[in-house]
Amino acid sequence: MNATVRSQSYRHFEARALSPYIGAELHGIDLAREQSDEAIADVRQALLDYKVIFFRDQHITAAQHIAFARRFGDLEIHPATPKEQAHKEILRIAHGPENKGKENAWHSDVTWRAEPSLGSILRAIEVPEVGGDTLFVDMYAAYEALEPEMKRFVEGLTAVHDIARVFAKALNKRPEELHEKYPPQHHPVIRTHPETGRRAIYVNTGFTDHILGLTRKQSDWVLNELYAMAAVPEFQCRFRWAPGSIAFWDNRSSQHYAASDYYPQVRVMERVTIKGDRPYFTA
Repeated sequence: MNATVRSQSYRHFEARALSPYIGAELHGIDLAREQSDEAIADVRQALLDYKVIFFRDQHITAAQHIAFARRFGDLEIHPATPKEQAHKEILRIAHGPENKGKENAWHSDVTWRAEPSLGSILRAIEVPEVGGDTLFVDMYAAYEALEPEMKRFVEGLTAVHDIARVFAKALNKRPEELHEKYPPQHHPVIRTHPETGRRAIYVNTGFTDHILGLTRKQSDWVLNELYAMAAVPEFQCRFRWAPGSIAFWDNRSSQHYAASDYYPQVRVMERVTIKGDRPYFTA
């Protein structure tokens, strides 16, 4: 399998690749300014090309963060967002001496929704002097690296995604309470990207509970084999944060892992998430 990601120039910025498979920093664009429709189209294309794109030295406000994200679709309100928060579209992720980071597992955001996220835009507010990087992995490459027999087997399977696996404890609710509003969802194990038509592994260690039609032992074995594909370093890039850094990732073609190696230092991030559509698989 050959890597295909290269640095390239778009009409409104330059993209500098971070790895052969995934990730690029975009240079020459100022997100504090309102972008033209043509510039937004270029950003969207770069997102499809690289799966995750990064911006440096973007000292924007919360309102500008939301406005930029809204150019790509409707925004979601996460159940972990405090009801009294002024900007409800923002999920604040803060860790420090009293609250160690817990996002250190490969996952795609909100796959427990019937229509999971298109993408997420994360802005660095406060970061440790060293540590707290985020890793991203190309799930197209993970799928393409499967053995042919494994591909044929998993392409027809459906997995159950459950919010309670992560947020029952975080929100101090019983699984049954969460399921009243957010029932477990069935999504294809391999999904077809609605814009590129490419296939990607779409199960993750955070929210995927089991595969339908298999025993628990069988399901766990298959899932562990698929989860292991996200851990292949060749398919990854790693981003070192600085204040004003922004990452925009495609939840349909990538997964991410926030390294929790900075405790007890402080790391504060703000995320805005763009709604997507129901995952599907085309043979």
